[in-house]
Amino acid sequence: MPRIRVEVDGSSYEDDVEPRLLLVHYLRDRLGKVGTPVGCDTTNCGACTVLMDGLSVKSCSVLAVQADGREVTTVEGLRAGHPMQRAFHEEHALQCGYCTPGMIMASIDLLRENADPSEDEIRDGLEGNLCRCTGYQNIVRAVRRAATEMRRPASEEVTS
Repeated sequence: MPRIRVEVDGSSYEDDVEPRLLLVHYLRDRLGKVGTPVGCDTTNCGACTVLMDGLSVKSCSVLAVQADGREVTTVEGLRAGHPMQRAFHEEHALQCGYCTPGMIMASIDLLRENADPSEDEIRDGLEGNLCRCTGYQNIVRAVRRAATEMRRPASEEVTS
């Protein structure tokens, strides 16, 4: 059985894993990171999106062995009050909440690539993440709000 070393949400782990174990199941079942939901298991919905070395990946399409030596960030690993989480809350960008962790993580990666995306660029960037409840308008608004906040220098940030 392969042995992996991975950093998840700032903590280091070393585990023996089955070669076919998906990262989403490793995160949830072995590490208790249940904030990463299992959605479709086919990469269609994006609910399981996490950051691996800062890039968004659908953890149902990544084997745990592929995370060996990598840094994984789940929605639970974001600092409290992260601008994207705050924007999703303030813009009412969720209803049932099932897609929210993946939407937040994909949105953070989107802003890494494009700090000031247009509405169309946000919609294109989040195309692989599905929401069955919101109609996306508030999600787009939340990403725009977070983008503005994340571009603001730390000295100007408003604390809530």
